[in-house]
Amino acid sequence: MMATTHVFAGLALVAPVAMVVPEFALPLALGAIVGGLAPDVDLVFTHRRTFHFPVAGIALAVPVAVVALVAPSSATAALAAFAVSAWLHAASDALGGGPEMDPWNDRSERAVYDHVRGRWVRPRRWIRYDGAPEDAALGVALAIPALIVYDGPVASLVLGGIGLSLGYAALRRRLVAWVPDWLE
Repeated sequence: MMATTHVFAGLALVAPVAMVVPEFALPLALGAIVGGLAPDVDLVFTHRRTFHFPVAGIALAVPVAVVALVAPSSATAALAAFAVSAWLHAASDALGGGPEMDPWNDRSERAVYDHVRGRWVRPRRWIRYDGAPEDAALGVALAIPALIVYDGPVASLVLGGIGLSLGYAALRRRLVAWVPDWLE
């Protein structure tokens, strides 16, 4: 899935909480945005293995969320949103294709690495590849809760993310030809 889809999923998770506890709305949004993006820092390492924890990540996300419930503050809310969004990103990567540049060729049976079992989780391909039409549609749908709850800079960021997502989806399959060989 696209990075923006992961961000919108995190924002969709925190939107109901932000409605109930508006004083934590901004920390929740910031945590969800950074957490939704953080696992993809491993693009420069072994993508979907180095910073993706689809199983082990829940072992961090649950206790951090409990701490935020027991000791609510801007910091604990942001950390909980970060941890849950990062885990959701890693876990949901199994729903897509593999991490290769052209996953529509179904070359890989590696979606995301499970550090607990020491093996790769196979791709389900419900979202065929990042930037697929269904990825763009899911991203837009997941952005709606954030647009309902947030205004100002967060809403502007979400609208910009929707535009970026739709543009990327329109060009995605052509991008492979533009990528230098050393990046593949």
